[in-house]
Amino acid sequence: MITLIAPGIWKLTLGTPEALTPSGLADTTPEHVHLAALPLVDACPLQPAAITATSTPRGFQVRLPLQSTEQLYGLGLQLLSFNQTGLKKTLRVNSDPIADLGDSHAPVPFYVSTAGYGILVDTTRYATFYCGSANPVAAAGGHDPCGGLPPDAPVLDTDTLYAARKAAAYREVVVEVPGAAGVSLFIFAGPSLLEAVQRYNLFSGGGVVPPRWALGVWYRGRSDFTQEQTLAFAQQFRDERMPCDVFGLEPGWQTQTYSCSHVWSSRFPDPAALVADLRERHFRVNLWTHVFTHPTSPIFQDLLPHSGPYTTFGGLVPDFLQPEAREIFTNHYKKTTVDIGVSGFKLDECDGSDFIKSPWSFPEFGVFPSGADGEQMHSLFGTLQQRMMRQLYERNGKRTFGLVRNAHAFAAPLPFVLYSDLYDHGQFVRGVCTAGFSGLLWTPEIRHAGSGMELVRRLQSAIASPMFLVNAWYIKNPPWKQWETKANNADQLLPDWPEWQTKCRAVFDLRMQLVPYLHAAFHRYATEGIPPFRALVMDYPDCPDAHRLDDQIMIGDRLMAAPIIGTALTRTLWLPPGMWVDFWTGVRHEGNRHLDLPQVHENLPLFVKDGSVLPLARPSLHTEAAESFELDVRVYGNGALPITLLEEASPDAPFAADHVNLLTLSWDISRLVVAPVRYRADLSRGYTVAHERKI
Repeated sequence: MITLIAPGIWKLTLGTPEALTPSGLADTTPEHVHLAALPLVDACPLQPAAITATSTPRGFQVRLPLQSTEQLYGLGLQLLSFNQTGLKKTLRVNSDPIADLGDSHAPVPFYVSTAGYGILVDTTRYATFYCGSANPVAAAGGHDPCGGLPPDAPVLDTDTLYAARKAAAYREVVVEVPGAAGVSLFIFAGPSLLEAVQRYNLFSGGGVVPPRWALGVWYRGRSDFTQEQTLAFAQQFRDERMPCDVFGLEPGWQTQTYSCSHVWSSRFPDPAALVADLRERHFRVNLWTHVFTHPTSPIFQDLLPHSGPYTTFGGLVPDFLQPEAREIFTNHYKKTTVDIGVSGFKLDECDGSDFIKSPWSFPEFGVFPSGADGEQMHSLFGTLQQRMMRQLYERNGKRTFGLVRNAHAFAAPLPFVLYSDLYDHGQFVRGVCTAGFSGLLWTPEIRHAGSGMELVRRLQSAIASPMFLVNAWYIKNPPWKQWETKANNADQLLPDWPEWQTKCRAVFDLRMQLVPYLHAAFHRYATEGIPPFRALVMDYPDCPDAHRLDDQIMIGDRLMAAPIIGTALTRTLWLPPGMWVDFWTGVRHEGNRHLDLPQVHENLPLFVKDGSVLPLARPSLHTEAAESFELDVRVYGNGALPITLLEEASPDAPFAADHVNLLTLSWDISRLVVAPVRYRADLSRGYTVAHERKI
């Protein structure tokens, strides 16, 4: 049975679905008003008659049509591939994928097509998706459904062979849901790929709007820092004029970790004073934690009856499907962290891994008190923690933003960014592109580098992501002073570290300049469902050059970044249709072609869509500084693309779309026009235009 449940969104129920589903657990409501503002779609893009379902001894199987020209994307955070067409993926929670099989921090059973639709398979199981890789004989009348090779054509290489396989006139998507007797599908219409993603995000509740401070620079100090060392390090940032808004404390803040006591250690004798002192210097505090609870924890006994039957790192695994477990956990964290001013958390180890020397986390066969088994709990574990922490802050009239290692469906409204312990530069850039298809945010955090240039390039990549994070948990000094770990911890700094610090500061400054623009892009994420960071194929699905482009990123609606991987000296990129302007030089380039940068300069290759009005903040040490609200406005070409900025009365109050100010900047022939669209909030500080420039 198929039902229209929202404008352009249908639900098709096949067989008898399991009781525990992502949609059944969603704690936000669809943004119906914003969904209604999208283009009207009269008919479901996939007709129910074209979708077949079968119950098998293996579980439940669904077959969906896939035409030869369609390209498929999504399936959550995929670090090892971008275009999923022709691949097989088993969406299993795993932090250490060793091959492109579907293992992921955030395996989301949602895919989108260039034909202009999206499909969510509403399951918490490790579903397998055959994305055009299973071709039935019957579909070709008994002949090779892939068309095969010409009769006398020799096969001299695998590329020739696989190219023939991809030339199928008919394909299909086959989804296997293990152990299930049925499943529901949510079908999201376009008519474009981007609009299908918008509908999915708005149906999820709309994208999150981070506080301004979350869009600045984040830095995580060494794990064994003391309270005194933390304060001294933070002051060093201010003295050396390195921008930073958030300082993160790693596992050493607790008495026990792996598993966790959730109790402040003797390294921090007065945590309330620490947080207050850092706030006075305009730093927010973010705490690393995981929920596996050590026997010495004061909440261990209370959690015991509300935890799973197996331990992880010797600690309890709370069943957060039970309200009792959530209450025990949040009441403790409220008293010990949130009430003293901690701004958020890094939720680590909520995924698991069995591809490493010492596999860890709870087994899939265990059954939790709620009735969920280990497989279902793995899929939901990170999402349940994110919702729990968001609700904790909202109940306290506050706002949070943090990091997480696992997510699933309907994650767009959650104030957390995914990260990984793996460290491949190219994969991390690809992650920004793939995350955007499924309502996820991802940071290519900076940890280490083999050279100063590689460090700068990694920092540049992070500009084009939701969180600009330096994770230096294992080194004593900032990486720009010494990137070699052993020498860094021995205080053997580079003789030319001031030069590298200057180069890194320039990257930090660019991120700080973009804060007003990024804040506006996230507002569109909330109200229109448009991912603020996304692959170019979302905007240009009809351009074959974009179909496999996984190293260029759209930032908002008018900036395109092409990060340089490693220490390459040249860069070839693709410019989308239209005219694009080099952010650094002002040189115009005709689009829909490849552009060679023969000698890559030190800056991130960044291009502006011609006609844009682009607001840039003055570089500042933190987002509360007056300079962060003083705008240098660049007007490119005819200035036909105005921009609407977001102003909020408080960076810490929960976001409410109808209680913010909206300010439009537009160009009228020869002058900049600043016009309030709506004023709802009383501001202590709003945006002012300090300078405007025509380019």
